[in-house]
Amino acid sequence: MTDSSAVEPGRTDINLAVLPGDGIGPEVVAEGLKVLEAVTAGSGTKVSSTAYDLGAQRWNATGETLPDSVLEELRGHDVILLGAIGDPSVPSGVLERGILLPLRFALDHYVNLRPAKLLPGVESPLAVERVAPDGIDFVVVREGTEGPYVGNGGSVRTGTAHEIATEVSVNTRFGVERVVRDAFARAQARPRRHLTLVHKHNVLTHAGHLWRRTVEEVGAEFPDVETAYQHVDAATIFLATDPGRFDVIVTDNLFGDIITDIAAAIAGGIGLAASGNINPTGEAPSMFEPVHGSAPDIAGQGKADPTATILSVAMLLEHLGRTDEAARVEAAVAADLLERGSAVRSTSAIGDAVADRLS
Repeated sequence: MTDSSAVEPGRTDINLAVLPGDGIGPEVVAEGLKVLEAVTAGSGTKVSSTAYDLGAQRWNATGETLPDSVLEELRGHDVILLGAIGDPSVPSGVLERGILLPLRFALDHYVNLRPAKLLPGVESPLAVERVAPDGIDFVVVREGTEGPYVGNGGSVRTGTAHEIATEVSVNTRFGVERVVRDAFARAQARPRRHLTLVHKHNVLTHAGHLWRRTVEEVGAEFPDVETAYQHVDAATIFLATDPGRFDVIVTDNLFGDIITDIAAAIAGGIGLAASGNINPTGEAPSMFEPVHGSAPDIAGQGKADPTATILSVAMLLEHLGRTDEAARVEAAVAADLLERGSAVRSTSAIGDAVADRLS
C-alpha cells in the first residue's frame, strides 16, 4: 500500500486528530488507537491525539456539522483518523454533505486510496484459486474532489410532475492530471507496474476522453508502466470474474465510489476494508478511515470488527513515512486473521490480539 505523498519520512512525533463519529465509530477507533500506541511504543515517538465530536451528537445538540473553527484546528494536525459518520436521528445526507464532503474539498483530498488485498485466512465469495491464482492484490486510486459530488446541480419545479433535477459532473484537466500522475507513481512503485483506467468514454465522451487523453499523455512519462482501459461496466464483470488482472485502477469519483465497494466485497467484505483520503502534497492533513458505515444497530455491543480501522492506521503510518511500522501492523493483522478463522470475538479482544503481537 505504497503512498507517494510528500510527507517527511521518519518524523518522531504524531499529532493526530481523531473523529470517532457515530455508531460503532468510537469503538473501532479506540482499537485503532490501541494498535497505534503499541506499534510506536519504545520508538521515542510521542502520539498526541485530539478528539472532535463531529457527528450526530453535535448536530442534534447544536445544529452544527463542521464549524469553521474546527476545520482550522484540523488543519494543524499531521493526520486525521475517522471512525464512521451517520445516524438515523439525522436526516439522510446531512452529515455526509456537512462533514465528509466539506473535509475532502477543504483539505484537498484529491486521492481516495482504497487497497483491495485478500489476506491469509480470509474467505472471498469468489473461487480465488480459479479467478486470481496469484491472489487479489490491487489498489483503486479514485479522484476525490471532482465529478458529480461537487454539488453542481439543482432542481426546478420541485415536487411537481414536471420536476427537473441535474447533477453535473465536473472534470478539469488539472484535477484529472494530478490524480492520474499519483496513480502512475503508485503503479511504478509496485512489482507489476500496471495501471488500468476505468471510465465510460464511449458514452461519456467529454469527460471520458479527457481522462483517456490524460492517461495517454502522462503515461508517456512512465514508459515502464503498462496501461489498459476498461469501460466501467466491463470492469465490474472482471472484478467478479478475473480480479487478478488488476494492479492499480485509476478512475473518477462516482465510478470509484461504486467499484471500491465491489473490490472490498471480493477481498473479504467492507469490515476489512481500509481507505485513505489523501492530500499527496502534505499541505493539509490526510484522513484515514474504515470503508464501513456506522452500523448503529450494533453500536455499544462490542460486536464491531475493528480490523478495517486498524488497517487504516497502517495506511496512516505509511503516509507518514513510517513504512516499517505500517508493515508490522499489516503483518499482525494478517496473523490474527489467519489464527482467528471463523471464531467470533469482541471488538476489544481483536484490538488486544493485534496489539499484543506488536509489543
